[in-house]
Amino acid sequence: MMTTKKTTPTQSILSMTGFAATEARFPGGLLLIELRAVNHRYLELHVKIEDSLRQFEAQIREQLQTRLGRGKVECRMSLKSDTAATTLTLNPAMVGQIAQTLNALQQHFPQAQPINLVDIFKLPGVLHTEPADAEAMAQSLHAGLAQAIDELIAARAREGDKLKQVLLDRLQGVRDQISIVKPLLPTLVSQYQEKLTAKLREAMQADDDRVRQEIVLFAQRIDVDEELARLQSHITEMDRILTAGGAMGKKLDFLMQEMNREANTLGSKSVAIETTQVSMQLKVLIEQMREQIQNIE
Repeated sequence: MMTTKKTTPTQSILSMTGFAATEARFPGGLLLIELRAVNHRYLELHVKIEDSLRQFEAQIREQLQTRLGRGKVECRMSLKSDTAATTLTLNPAMVGQIAQTLNALQQHFPQAQPINLVDIFKLPGVLHTEPADAEAMAQSLHAGLAQAIDELIAARAREGDKLKQVLLDRLQGVRDQISIVKPLLPTLVSQYQEKLTAKLREAMQADDDRVRQEIVLFAQRIDVDEELARLQSHITEMDRILTAGGAMGKKLDFLMQEMNREANTLGSKSVAIETTQVSMQLKVLIEQMREQIQNIE
């Protein structure tokens, strides 16, 4: 019986920058939700909500922490009441106190104009609204926040695709620089050895064996094959990480440190302007990648 090999789906690359805004209906009004995210070393949450929603803060934080990995995330929530759907009721005790007070004042000021009922309604405590159902509110909040998080992740994925393409372009630039310097190395080293041999013979008046020993030692010091091989290995690993997707910011940041070390070593071992220029260009490309990687989750 023939079996098919299961393949693991590729995960998106997520930027840590994004924005999302959603609305959620609940009995008596509308819940407005905004999420803003920027890059950060860890997950840092800032929840800014109205006092009437403070009882749900723990639920909000847990929901955000479950879905988001890294970044500085600001969550704003506010309530917009639906006056048409709001039930207003009188406070009998407060109305009774106001009526007694007005009667007493009328006895002292019989010529005063009658009090407008609209003005009485505006007094604190005369009217009150029925409190929203906490369970219904919690369900609306959960659904609305889930939608906002989905939109934020989608926005971060779109930005992540752009960052991935920038990294791949810079990575191709690194490959191009390696392809420039690698074929030149044997010729450059040979030319430098000829110059060094002439200088050693002139300065040291040494025999051929001594000159050869010095050249061998110097050739070992300027050999960059190992650095180029490690650079190629880092490029392969970076390709693999970018293809796999998922959380990768810290891995890529480590790779940039390693690639920069090899580029620095290549520059320190340089015996010709060509390799010095390649080393400088590699460091520029690596720094450009490192800057972009700071935004990847």
